[in-house]
Amino acid sequence: MPANPAPAPAPRGRRREAERNDERLLVAAHEALSEVGWSVSVTEIAKRAGIGMGSFYRRYRGKVPLAQHVRVVSMERLTEAARVAADERDGWEALVRFMCDAVSAPTSTLLPLIGGILPGTPAVDEASARLHSAIDKLLERPRSEGVLRQDVGAADLVLLLVHLRTRIPGLPERIRQLRLRYLHMTLEGMRCAPSSERAALPPPCPDWQELHLLWDRRPDTRVRPDEETHEK
Repeated sequence: MPANPAPAPAPRGRRREAERNDERLLVAAHEALSEVGWSVSVTEIAKRAGIGMGSFYRRYRGKVPLAQHVRVVSMERLTEAARVAADERDGWEALVRFMCDAVSAPTSTLLPLIGGILPGTPAVDEASARLHSAIDKLLERPRSEGVLRQDVGAADLVLLLVHLRTRIPGLPERIRQLRLRYLHMTLEGMRCAPSSERAALPPPCPDWQELHLLWDRRPDTRVRPDEETHEK
């Protein structure tokens, strides 16, 4: 049998410090954007991360690239949570685990604060496609087992998480408890009832493209005065 490949060496020296700085920046950016909104300065983000502006600009050229990276990392973590939850022994438990893990995350969602500000990018679109695929796969089992309503879609779950992870004041543990409480109320509405007379959800079900329209900045198709003059 071939020998197992040796594990990759742990990062050392400057590379390790750069990775620590990047992680601190991502956490600080998410917190600052959640609390202040898009108007927060890169100086404030760097201060919260405990790094100098030189270190900031060596990694990011400004607030937009940093915020785009935060979006990608957030989707990647949610994708991994969906894949891990899929290991549960039945479909409903997998769905509940995914939603509970996502709601228990200490950060709040950024969609209400920066949605529609940033344009789409290839990295964002690729991360979104992976998340869409992972959630679709997660929903297949509970649907096939007859425990999840057929009219619940992947975009429904993401938008539910937006509502359930909105920023509210209070101690972190109490906020987590409240989010889980309202999550379980929501899950009961998603579960199939024994009665065949259960009312359908009001249509239409959101699709994944609608999430892009909520998140990404719309292209500006207005004709500016200088463009009008140039065309004439």
